[in-house]
Formats: sequence, structure tokens, C-alpha cells
Amino acid sequence: MLLPALVSLVFLVLPLAALLIRAPWGDMPELLSSTEVWQALQLSLICATLATLVCLVFGVPLAWLLARVEFPGRGLVRALVTLPLVLPPVVGGVALLMALGRNGVVGRWLDDWFGLTLPFTTTGVVIAEAFVAMPFLVISVEGTLRAADRRYEEAATTLGASRFTAFRRVTLPLIAPGVAAGAVLAWARALGEFGATITFAGNFPGRTQTMPLAVYLALQNDPEAAIALSLVLLAVSIAVLAGLRDRWMAPS
Repeated sequence: MLLPALVSLVFLVLPLAALLIRAPWGDMPELLSSTEVWQALQLSLICATLATLVCLVFGVPLAWLLARVEFPGRGLVRALVTLPLVLPPVVGGVALLMALGRNGVVGRWLDDWFGLTLPFTTTGVVIAEAFVAMPFLVISVEGTLRAADRRYEEAATTLGASRFTAFRRVTLPLIAPGVAAGAVLAWARALGEFGATITFAGNFPGRTQTMPLAVYLALQNDPEAAIALSLVLLAVSIAVLAGLRDRWMAPS
């Protein structure tokens, strides 16, 4: 078993090592100081953060529903929630276009009633990123809710607290580590999203061009710039992994 294990490790580590070896370290400051790079980085950080906030607002209640409420078809709902995890991102972008595009199922009404157009806008970037990132938050929070001791909530309700107060004052503090871990995973997934973003929001510098899209564009014209941008995203991924080391890297 040792030989296949070593082959697997080399297979996973070699591409990352090659990225570090081929990196133009001497030209990194110049490559990363261009206006286009900073626009893409700023837009990526803002959109990923907004998408994570959307996931928190809507994903935590959904996780609570799946973890605490028995209802017909709960398994189907859970499968639908996790579907974006296995759905090709480009397909997700096409689905968003069919739903929220100007001629989409819902998008046409948004356009006619409110004059609101979502595709190929910064808002479209946030929506695309939230679509692919929310399952990470929901799964993390649902697992934490299932592991939390419900007796504390029951004690709070017997002392006169409403269910919402018990959730806010008792449950949320208990599941805070799971919510934080899910939010970090969602943020990292949103930051690295490519397929759904380029399909639903396009690739317009300063408006919808995020870091992964900038990497793709640079790879065609300036491979060294693409490597430099890739290293920025790699550093973010390492930081996320380091932040979650107590959850995933602690010995069992």
C-alpha cells in the first residue's frame, strides 16, 4: 500500500510544487501591481464576502430546517441543496441564466416590473458565487446542529424563552464554530468560482472579472502573470486550510 500512497501524494503535490518552481519571483511585484490585477482582486474579495453574507442569511435557517424539522421529502430537499456540489459550474451558470436571465423564468418579471437585470453585472457575480458556495455552509451548519445537545434549548424554553430567543441565545453560541467553518469554506469557494461566474456574469474588467477569470485571461496572453495570480489564490487556499486545521487536521 505504501507505493500507491506515495504515487497519490506526488500526484497531488507535484502540480503545486511546479507552480512554485516556475513562479517568476523576481517579477512578482510588477506583475501584481497592475490596475487590472488589483481591480480583479478587489472585486473578488468584495463579491466573495457579499456571497458569504447571503449564504449566512439564508443558509443557516435552511440548515436548521434540515437538522431539526421532520417533514415529508426532507431527503429530497437535502439532495437538492447539495446538488451544486456535484453540478458542473458551467451548468449552474446556464441554469441561473434560464432562471434569472432577461428572458428567464423569473428574470423576465424582474425586468418588466422593476427594470432589474442581473446577468453580466456585479450582482450577478455575487449570485453565481452564492449559488455554488451555499451548500458548503449548509452542510457544515447542519452537521453541527445535529451534534449539538438539544437539552439546552429545551431548558431555555421551559424557563419561558421563545423558540427564536432560545435559538439566538443558546443554539447559535453552541454552533458558532460550525457556522464559522462553513462561512470560511463558503467564502473560499466563492473566491475561486469560475464556471458559473463567467457563464452568468461574463468577464468584464472592473465589473465582473474576478481573480479566477483574470487567471484564465492572462494564461492566454501572459503565462507569467497567470502564475502570479494563481499564487495569490493558492496563498488564500493555504490560509483557509490553516484556519480550519483544528477541524480537519487535528488527530482523531
